[in-house]
Amino acid sequence: MSFASIRIITADVDRLAAFYEEVLGVPASRPAPVFAEFRTGAVALAIGSTATVAMLGANVPAPASNSSVIVEFIVNDVDAEFARLAPGLTDIVLEPTTMPWGNRSTLFRDLDGNLVNLFSRPVS
Repeated sequence: MSFASIRIITADVDRLAAFYEEVLGVPASRPAPVFAEFRTGAVALAIGSTATVAMLGANVPAPASNSSVIVEFIVNDVDAEFARLAPGLTDIVLEPTTMPWGNRSTLFRDLDGNLVNLFSRPVS
């Protein structure tokens, strides 16, 4: 078994894909209007429309309702990435901070309210 992706379900794929294009600095792969994907190595961040899960009926994931998952990206320079992104962010949760375990981290919410963490590990 191989881990493939995390998929965020949203009511507006174009809007959320554009947000992550800005964060990641790369264009999304868009095989269909209802789906976008960012492949950054072995794992992908996928963004799917509610239409991609409609067949689940009453069990369909609700967009913009996550309160337990953090989407995380390792970056070389947290402070530089924060400075680049901050003007366009609407919900900054934590400005760049060195965590007690040594990671440098900044957290903000995407346009659907999902937490995003950009972090770097301490240099050994």
